[in-house]
Amino acid sequence: MPDTTGDTTGSAAGGTTGPLAGVRVIDLSSMMAGPHCARLLADQGADVIKVESLTGDHMRNLRPRRKGQSRFFGQLNVGKRSVALDLKQPRGHAALMALVSRADVVIEAWRPGVAAKLGLGYEDCRPVNDRLVYCSISGYGQQGPDAGRAAFAPVIHAASGYDMAMLPYQAPGSPPPTTGVYIGDILGGTVAYGSVLTALLRRDRTGAGGRVDVSLVDSMMSVLVYELQAVQAGITDTRVSHPPLPTLDGWIAVTIVNDTGWSAMCRAMGRPELAGDDRYRDIGARTEHWDEMQATMAAWSRGLSTDEAESRLLAAGVPAARHRTPADLLDDAHLTGRRTFPQVADAAGEFRAMSAPFRIDDAVTPAAGARVPALGEHTVEVLESVAGLPAAAVREMVDAGIAGVQGS
Repeated sequence: MPDTTGDTTGSAAGGTTGPLAGVRVIDLSSMMAGPHCARLLADQGADVIKVESLTGDHMRNLRPRRKGQSRFFGQLNVGKRSVALDLKQPRGHAALMALVSRADVVIEAWRPGVAAKLGLGYEDCRPVNDRLVYCSISGYGQQGPDAGRAAFAPVIHAASGYDMAMLPYQAPGSPPPTTGVYIGDILGGTVAYGSVLTALLRRDRTGAGGRVDVSLVDSMMSVLVYELQAVQAGITDTRVSHPPLPTLDGWIAVTIVNDTGWSAMCRAMGRPELAGDDRYRDIGARTEHWDEMQATMAAWSRGLSTDEAESRLLAAGVPAARHRTPADLLDDAHLTGRRTFPQVADAAGEFRAMSAPFRIDDAVTPAAGARVPALGEHTVEVLESVAGLPAAAVREMVDAGIAGVQGS
């Protein structure tokens, strides 16, 4: 898979081990989707060079911050190298194109047409590197009447049908649910990660690079597996849902999908006779009496602490879990044992980052001790060793305000 020319020594940020060692990625993206994709690539050993404006990715300014360092930015960009360039200046543009000529992958997440206006579109990059995998991430894709629309995750959730698909499961009379967790961005970035790997594999087999077009709306629509088929089948009634069960001090999720699960639930409640009740004897009967069944379960759980309810449910073999907060997750014994939150560092010190949600040969990524790059921290070394620019030319660019270095 690696096809990088020029410097292949990597750095403390650009990994030299892992399945993607030797793959060089130019990350032109900001915000969440593109950086998430690029971070997953860096996690697996790719040398990811994040090219930022002289003022840096907007995410560097967002909380939570410690001593001026954004941990929001850090989570998405740990393990990369940072180069700061003014791409509107001819020498800044030329330096980037020199990096592109020596790269395997370019990731951009501008609105369609912006990259071309900057002279950085696929058609601009392909002549200097015909084996390049060029990944564009946008709200609505690169073609179509809506392609040029601005898009952020709440808009994507609305446009994809996701919010309205969730509406029937809210309290009657509720508006579409408010978005506070940006699923569209992270899901889209994950789709882009898989798409880039697919394109690299094709390049290994055919020798051809190519363009990857990732739509955040399409990514969110891929979640609506049942809903898109139900509407075509003329099904208008809502599927049964699994509301959280109240406890004395919280909530617990229980999912009953078959006879085995219902029998286990009856044992947990101390009411084994309900397993043979005509109202609940099979999935059809339970569906018909679903609200009554849920009320029976809630009446049982309401008198127990969350700890006790969860213990009884799990002991009986019921698929169940308490509703946990992000703070709960950081101290969870299972996640600690799985090493889900490795210690990484930025200029303000160490913090825990979410690992990649998969393991290859039990390797946790990012590796403990991985660093978040400061703005322009690697400008000089990358422009000299990767772009192949003379040291004097790089110094001139820095002095002229075309390239930025850490602390400038």
